[in-house]
Amino acid sequence: MAYDKFNILKTSGVPLPIENVDTDQIIPARFLKATERKGFGDNLFRDWRYHPDNSPKSDFILNNPIYGGKILVGGKNFGSGSSREHAAWAVYDYGFRCVVSSFFADIFRNNCLNIGVLPVQVSADFLHKIYTAIEADPKTEMVVDLQEQTITLVATGEKESFDINDYKKQNMLNGFDDIDYLMNIKENIREFAKNTPL
Repeated sequence: MAYDKFNILKTSGVPLPIENVDTDQIIPARFLKATERKGFGDNLFRDWRYHPDNSPKSDFILNNPIYGGKILVGGKNFGSGSSREHAAWAVYDYGFRCVVSSFFADIFRNNCLNIGVLPVQVSADFLHKIYTAIEADPKTEMVVDLQEQTITLVATGEKESFDINDYKKQNMLNGFDDIDYLMNIKENIREFAKNTPL
């Protein structure tokens, strides 16, 4: 399933300065019955967002209208726990296109990259600068440049580089998942198969 191409993202961010956020907190297990990627955003952080009677919890960040944007700024060790890919689906379906943290669980990171959510790992110091900037101005903007592999605080110009696997980078730039990538090079595959002895 192809997704939107990711090149440069300029947007504000939603701060979630909580460490060790696991996949069951991102999307509780009772919502994993669907097999398509749609609808999971409604239950992103469900138990943190809503009371048992489904009324919103006013003190949770996603229910605070002063915060918004397509970047979720998480605490250290974001996405730990089980390997459920639905957690990445929920992040994407809610509308986030980038998650920033000082450390990601490997499986969650890869699940994000497979569906078009860019995990940007920054230093603890730069993460603190982002939180400070958002606290001072909830509308503060960041620029995530995938081609250059940088994230910049617009107000101050402070910038930091991030790493990404080159294959995943190219896929995100083109809006490809793994199947799209293979379909894009199918003629090369056919040619290789034709010219390769059994």
